[in-house]
Amino acid sequence: MPIIRVSEIRKMKPEERMKKLAELRAELARVRALAASGTPLDNPMRIRELRRAIARILTIQREEELGIRRKSK
Repeated sequence: MPIIRVSEIRKMKPEERMKKLAELRAELARVRALAASGTPLDNPMRIRELRRAIARILTIQREEELGIRRKSK
């Protein structure tokens, strides 16, 4: 299950998106630090989920900058 859905991201205001992006990046840094220190992770797939959520937010921001309209499902 994704951390955040595309439809939820599209409903957010740009300020909310930036806040969520900062939160996700901070969490990714924390999880990567745990992994690098050798601590076994509860959910190793969390890193992939965080990276994908960050990419979704950045993609939607870029679409809005370029004026690309996508259908909401």
